[in-house]
Amino acid sequence: MGKKQRDCVTCGAPVGYLDREHCCRCWRKTKEAAAKATCPSCGRARVLQQDTGQCILCSRVCGQCGHPVRSADSKLCRDCGNASRRQAAKQPCPRCGKPGLLREATGWCGTCSHPGSPKHPPQVCRGCGQLRRHEGLGLCSACWQKHPGRPFIRAEHLREHLPEPPSWLGDFVAHIAARHCVSRACGFVTDLGRLLQDEHSNSPRALLERSRRPGRSMGSFARALEDFFTRNGLALPTDQADKLAAGRRRRRIEAVPDSMRPAVSAFDTSRMRAQDRARRAGTRPRSDHTLETALATMRDLALFLVAEKDKDDWSLVDVHDIEAFLATLPRARKRRLTVLRQFFRFARAQKLVLVDPTRTLTVKEASGFRGRTLTLDQQRQLFRRWTTDESVHPHEALVGMLALLHGASSAEARMLQVDDVDERARTVRLGKRPHPVPLDPASWTVLQRCLAHWAAWRTDNPHVVVTKGTKAGRSPASTAYLSHVLDDCGFSPRMIRSTRLVDLVNTMDPKLVAAAFGMDPQATLIYLSDHIDEPRMSEWDVSQT
Repeated sequence: MGKKQRDCVTCGAPVGYLDREHCCRCWRKTKEAAAKATCPSCGRARVLQQDTGQCILCSRVCGQCGHPVRSADSKLCRDCGNASRRQAAKQPCPRCGKPGLLREATGWCGTCSHPGSPKHPPQVCRGCGQLRRHEGLGLCSACWQKHPGRPFIRAEHLREHLPEPPSWLGDFVAHIAARHCVSRACGFVTDLGRLLQDEHSNSPRALLERSRRPGRSMGSFARALEDFFTRNGLALPTDQADKLAAGRRRRRIEAVPDSMRPAVSAFDTSRMRAQDRARRAGTRPRSDHTLETALATMRDLALFLVAEKDKDDWSLVDVHDIEAFLATLPRARKRRLTVLRQFFRFARAQKLVLVDPTRTLTVKEASGFRGRTLTLDQQRQLFRRWTTDESVHPHEALVGMLALLHGASSAEARMLQVDDVDERARTVRLGKRPHPVPLDPASWTVLQRCLAHWAAWRTDNPHVVVTKGTKAGRSPASTAYLSHVLDDCGFSPRMIRSTRLVDLVNTMDPKLVAAAFGMDPQATLIYLSDHIDEPRMSEWDVSQT
């Protein structure tokens, strides 16, 4: 170092160069720091490698797993290196053919050198009496799978593993064992154990919420839990039906074009509020089906306006557009016009439209009955089919006979319960009818056949019409099932029931028919439309002459 020229600006040491402000030590540190940068992997200030953009330590990674490698000469980390060496030392086993470490004593792999314990000799199954492998309780595998005590045995094992088993565990196992097969009941116990052993609450309400599957179906296990908890008063029913209804309404609203969707969504919101107010007031609220049908009508109208009339705003709709839309389905004119009037009244109140285009429209249809009925030959054919053909399903025969001879609707047949049947008097209670309905011998025989079918299900469901989906619970069959139960005979339940009502109303006093069926007196008058009793008219003409 030469003669001191100045002091270092960093540490104060002497500086011997004219063009420097730092001493040799500080100048060297500054030069090294300028060559370093922050490593993107470790975050330290290091000299980055040009090929990887990382420091030298982070650039050394395993070629298989990507973990850091300490040694500069190794391409693999410690674990991958050991695994590679073990894999290289393996050879094909002469016995099983699989690669493995061959033992010097046997020349085979470890699995072949140390085979497992021999299987127990076959025994005579005490269930089927055949010589088979023993599975448990002296039963073979097939008999053990069908053993009715399996759910209770699994429940006892679950009780031993739980620190605080719930008091209702035994009752739940007995509940599902009486309503489901052995394998499904065991699966339910396993699912319940999975819920009871997690970190969440084990209250009945919490278990019921966690057991529900996402989607349209909550799952058979959740339905079994809901049926047990609600029957024993441990929890309230779930809102699964409300969620399904909300999903159906949402899909109908999303099908509306974007520019017309907010008005339909606001219309649905107002109707939902009205439904909630009606429920709180104890009046008759609109059903979910009514609300969904209205949204479907508005969806069809919006799509019709965009596709046919090239209009994407509700304020542009006029009476001619509504008439053209109603003409697409003439038979649904009255129902559709009712929905459109409700919507445009709401839209006018919300200042969405200035003029109600449905104000001057009329239904333009007769108020009398215009449906189809069966001829006498068709009625005789159906009667023989349901009373003599043993291949006909009992549900079809029961619903058909009740509609053909007693004018029962699908809802009355759907809600018919076993307790409504009087064996001694041979009568049944149908819907809201004020008096029991006596059954003729043919109808009673069909009902007994359906009750035998109900007994074969071994179910606790109180309804006479029980399906595969409702035999484990207490709910009635779906409306869709009752709508299609008569598909094989070729006639709908409404057509068969209308035939009976037309015959009764036109041969008896309509008020007596209304009183017997529990109907409104005005509901039976539509079946008298354009009816002329020819014999009575001829007698009246003779008396006048």
